[in-house]
Amino acid sequence: MGRTRVRWGVAIAAAVVVAEVAVMLLRPRTGVIEPAPVRTESYFSASQIERARDYRRPQLAIYGGVLAVELGVLALIVARPPRRLREPFKRPLLVGAAAGAALSIAVTVAVLPLQVVSRERAKDVGLVTQSWSGYARDKAISAAIGALLAGLGAATAVGLMRRMPRTWWAPGSVIVVAFGVLSIYAGPVVLDPLFNTFRPLPAGQLREDVLELAERAGVDVGEVYSVDASRRTSAANAYVAGLGKTKRVVLYDTLLENFERDEVRLVVAHELAHVRHRDVPNGLLYLAIVAPFGLFAVAQLTRRLTPGAEPGPAALPALALGIVVMTTTITMISNQLSRDVEARADSYALTLTDEPEPFISFEKQIALRNLSDPDPPDWQTFLLSTHPPTIERIGIGVAYERGERG
Repeated sequence: MGRTRVRWGVAIAAAVVVAEVAVMLLRPRTGVIEPAPVRTESYFSASQIERARDYRRPQLAIYGGVLAVELGVLALIVARPPRRLREPFKRPLLVGAAAGAALSIAVTVAVLPLQVVSRERAKDVGLVTQSWSGYARDKAISAAIGALLAGLGAATAVGLMRRMPRTWWAPGSVIVVAFGVLSIYAGPVVLDPLFNTFRPLPAGQLREDVLELAERAGVDVGEVYSVDASRRTSAANAYVAGLGKTKRVVLYDTLLENFERDEVRLVVAHELAHVRHRDVPNGLLYLAIVAPFGLFAVAQLTRRLTPGAEPGPAALPALALGIVVMTTTITMISNQLSRDVEARADSYALTLTDEPEPFISFEKQIALRNLSDPDPPDWQTFLLSTHPPTIERIGIGVAYERGERG
């Protein structure tokens, strides 16, 4: 037992170290403007800061509760596994698929009350615009997709564990990376349209701005779409999605309708920076580096939590618990890379447009619109934030304005 404990402890530590090393290897070396030190109170009033924190802090607690419930449900099933899972099966792959789908649905149902509370709070402050019936539809579709993918993943895991009881994690990591590539490639054209309507940006000034910025950036932007985000939220955002032929820049309609042309140009330039610096493929490279070590740690945790169990459906609850633990841990580490990448995109947007004043104005306005805490605690930023805090992003704009170009 002691040797087993050391083995899974070392495996987790190794996965954490490799994830951190991958961050150091892939983080931007140049092109990031060092933020100028600025005071939050210079850009946000005390009431604006208080309102954002009054909203965000309970939301953060709810997020922690959701994670705790997920872990608790899976830990309970591991401690008291259904007797049916421990029996021999004639069709273990089919049983594994059913068990994986059932675990997915069980966790989805368990966390739903907390998610409803979170949504109601967002609705109270005006961030949510969708009806409850629309929300129920989206949750049903998401749950069905999640159950389907969990079932396929569980059946695959059972097959690998039965064929290669000690080394299944190695081909499993290849499958994880392949699934990452497939989901990024197909997601924009297969999954996203299930939830939103996407329309190519119509001919006009904004489309000309996009093409002009893309030409200056030297990138093939693919297609630029607007998405009807306003059917769900009043928040504004934009993102890059897809690979190859499915590569696209997506702009929320709330962004296009509520911000000035020069501010939207800056957002477009930011997204073009992600294309120019190949941030999506680099994210897949990060996954390829960490997946084998992360899945090896999952394998060791699974073996530790199901001692003496035959490889198969009986190990699935422990496998699911190990996956949640490791993905949560590695995601917190990878957030460092994400923040650096986003800071580089901000810096590039300023360089491409040479418009620091609209940049600073946009960062302030979008924080107010999205009720973001402009200067959250350092620990929160380090563990949970995929983007630099608003006040740091404003600091990048101020530094550029002062001529501190990095």
